[in-house]
Amino acid sequence: MSWVRIWIHIVFSTKNRQQLLTDKVRYQVFEHIRKNAKEKNIWLDEINGWIEHCHCLIRLSREQSISKVAQLIKGESSFWINKNSLIENFLWQDDYFAVSVSESNVEIIKNYIRKQEEHHRRNTFQEEFDEFRKKYQF
Repeated sequence: MSWVRIWIHIVFSTKNRQQLLTDKVRYQVFEHIRKNAKEKNIWLDEINGWIEHCHCLIRLSREQSISKVAQLIKGESSFWINKNSLIENFLWQDDYFAVSVSESNVEIIKNYIRKQEEHHRRNTFQEEFDEFRKKYQF
């Protein structure tokens, strides 16, 4: 049996970074993503975000790829949002940001994801994105 423990921090935004994930729907969407991930055997350890983006901490299995996991999460959730008329003509941006997380930093990333609302009282998503690009040299 193969043993794999690869942590990935994935961030994706709404199409054109539209501020559609209001308090009214954001928690429903994130809870649905969590349930859907479980059904698809995606280990989604943490999820949170703000009005135009979502952060996920995922642990990949040996059969999973980052692109497939992102596709399953984003595609199914946008379908569900539209089917349930939570947001009219909802789409996620095609692109996403993904970086590996070392085992020693998992708790730090979990806390960062949990505190998204607090973080975005001080910083915009663009500032956060620019910080990631600089930190990870994208």
